[in-house]
Amino acid sequence: MKRYAQALKHPVVARLSLVQLISYFGTWFSQVAIYSMLVAFNADALTIAMTAAMTMLPSILLAPLIGIVVDRVPFKRLIVILLITELLMTIGFTYIDTASMIPLLMFLIFIRSTAASMLFSAEMTLFPKIVEGEMLKSTNEIHSIIWSFTYAAGMAVGGIVTYRFGYDTAFYIDALLYSIALMVIVGLPLQLTPPKRTQSHWQMFLDGFLYLKRHPKILHLILLHASLGLTSFDALVTLLADHQYKTLIAVPLAIGWINAMRAVALMTGPLIIGKLVNRHNLHYFFIAQGIAVVFWSMTQSNFYLALLALFGVGFFTTTLWSYTYLLLQEETEQAYLGRIISYNDMFFMLSNIATALFIGYAFKGGLSLQAITFTLGMGFLATALYYLWFKQRTL
Repeated sequence: MKRYAQALKHPVVARLSLVQLISYFGTWFSQVAIYSMLVAFNADALTIAMTAAMTMLPSILLAPLIGIVVDRVPFKRLIVILLITELLMTIGFTYIDTASMIPLLMFLIFIRSTAASMLFSAEMTLFPKIVEGEMLKSTNEIHSIIWSFTYAAGMAVGGIVTYRFGYDTAFYIDALLYSIALMVIVGLPLQLTPPKRTQSHWQMFLDGFLYLKRHPKILHLILLHASLGLTSFDALVTLLADHQYKTLIAVPLAIGWINAMRAVALMTGPLIIGKLVNRHNLHYFFIAQGIAVVFWSMTQSNFYLALLALFGVGFFTTTLWSYTYLLLQEETEQAYLGRIISYNDMFFMLSNIATALFIGYAFKGGLSLQAITFTLGMGFLATALYYLWFKQRTL
């Protein structure tokens, strides 16, 4: 805890952490409302999976553009524009009231997710420029803990509010939170001078890819981090709530409590094992993650037992996410951070989309949710083998 307190003494880290706390809470708060609304519209498994994919597509389709913008536009100006965009798109959700408007919902999610992806890339590009070493590792973990806490609290409270007061109330609360985040960012004490750029946008685009080509180790680290996309369980959780648990508990509450239990573990994990992970033992944590997901698949027929199993699923995820991100940040030159981090997010989100589509198509094709979950768990065991091969060659 002391190392986190030390990192939060940095005024920029502290202010951005507060912004993350407010905006992320709102995002997950309204996420329950979105998926509950889809269930109420009788959306099929593929539509639910496609909607989940819309939150990830921007990082894939627009990664080169996002990286160039992050490397060129002053951080504070950029973050204000992005928060306003997320605010407006969230208000737009309140106009969705029939199943025929689901395509519009997907479009609004796409735009909001574009802004969120760019904001995330900007933050992760900024941190290595203002802190380094153990403080950078602690800052990454703080970011992950905030994400996990807001995921837990947002999903749990969002499920209750959506159940009691409806979707629009959840969306309006989300919009209010974005407005508060905007007011907080105004006082950000950041005086970074953006580097002078002599290259055109096209030249920066090409140079980013050439840099990645010259540094294959970075590409391996990107692929390693992308494996965490196998934990993209939104579609799986929604299907479990709709097809297995709705006779026991209301769908919004099931979605909220399932994700809340997992997120409590996401928040707890780095506090306990964050100091233990390193380059030499990272594969053991991937193995543990895979075993936890496989165990969850074996308990899904019992709602309450599955909740306990989900704690194990989330316990290792945050540490794996933050440490693989740290490896990438340390390996990349500052001049290329924005572009490389955007490419990393592109691969990570591609993995998320592939996972979401696999869940949707596999379930539609007749594969049980338990079998789908088991397959995802085996993916982490394969990742452990990949890391062992990579470590022997490069680390």
